[in-house]
Amino acid sequence: MEELQVTLTGMAFRGDAMAQADDQLLFVHGGIPGEEVVVEVVRREQRYAWARVREVITPSSQRVEPPCPYFGRCGGCQWQHIAYPAQLAYKTQLAADQLRRRGGFDDAPVQPALGMEEPWGYRNQARFSVDGQGHLGFMKMWRREFLQIGRCLLMHPVINEVLATLQGRCFVKHQLVVRYGFNTGQLLINPEVPLEDLPFETGQSFYEEALLEQRFRISGPSFFQTNTRTAERIARLVLERLELTGSEVVVDAYCGVGTFGILMAKQAKRVIGIEESASALRDAQHNARDLDNVAFIRGKTEEVLPELSGPVDAVVLDPSRKGCRKKVVDALLRLRPARIVYVSCEPATLARDLRWLTAGGYELVEVQPIDQFPQTYHVECVATLHG
Repeated sequence: MEELQVTLTGMAFRGDAMAQADDQLLFVHGGIPGEEVVVEVVRREQRYAWARVREVITPSSQRVEPPCPYFGRCGGCQWQHIAYPAQLAYKTQLAADQLRRRGGFDDAPVQPALGMEEPWGYRNQARFSVDGQGHLGFMKMWRREFLQIGRCLLMHPVINEVLATLQGRCFVKHQLVVRYGFNTGQLLINPEVPLEDLPFETGQSFYEEALLEQRFRISGPSFFQTNTRTAERIARLVLERLELTGSEVVVDAYCGVGTFGILMAKQAKRVIGIEESASALRDAQHNARDLDNVAFIRGKTEEVLPELSGPVDAVVLDPSRKGCRKKVVDALLRLRPARIVYVSCEPATLARDLRWLTAGGYELVEVQPIDQFPQTYHVECVATLHG
């Protein structure tokens, strides 16, 4: 076991603290910038090395005791050892750093990250690994080994109740998905668990959740945000930044089950949703069944958007971590909507896409980080552009 004593100098994009060790940049799990620590080196490459904290010699004032007994072994959380206000500050910094380094924005209008009142028990979905003995858990951080858990502090209590009920007798293949509607109380548990004495059903094809009092059907394969509370906050923010008056044609790109498009239908003349997933599109059509000004097109946004004819007054973008293809940006520059609101779960690809859009004449008005995943380095951003 190789150990080093180092001083941590910064926070890296993926949530590790950084230090310089000889001619290598060292990424340290469990550290905080400013600390002096003893670390165990886990892996080395030519220019970089990865390590974990073994001993804290000089602790940061931001350090707290992680409440989870699995922290440091489970791969789900990176920042339980950092006080929550400091987590928000680091997320603001990481978003600004990516915009500067990858987007060329030296003074991007990044606002302080919006946090949660209760940064625990927020997840509405769990994807548990299953071993050959019916045990449920997650994978270990440093190697692909199974880690049985009793409960996860990030999950809603109902999900932990399901975990406790099935622990040690869940004989399904590979994984068990549990999804819970915070605002409806509905469960989806897939696949079906072959037990007769369960206090809940399993094998459902869909469940329902409500955002801003609007009910949405969500099928098993369909994507939905894993934090209901911040999903509502993001939806409010998107609606505010669009500044709709009722006369606009709006495109909801990567629309999923129709969340944004349906919520803004009352404020727009017409909404066009674009979605690649057949499951999500069926859900979206069901969810919008009572709205006559919302239509959906199945296909990849990079294939559908270039074929749209104007006018388009506003566009909402909510792509995966890969961000937008260049063809999407080119189509936006041709359509020239007056407002673009971009919801991103990956600051690096957001920075790239914002660089393309501003090079095409758009003004970046605001980037608002939102903490959708407390105790982790992940950060959601809502960027507003005016044409």
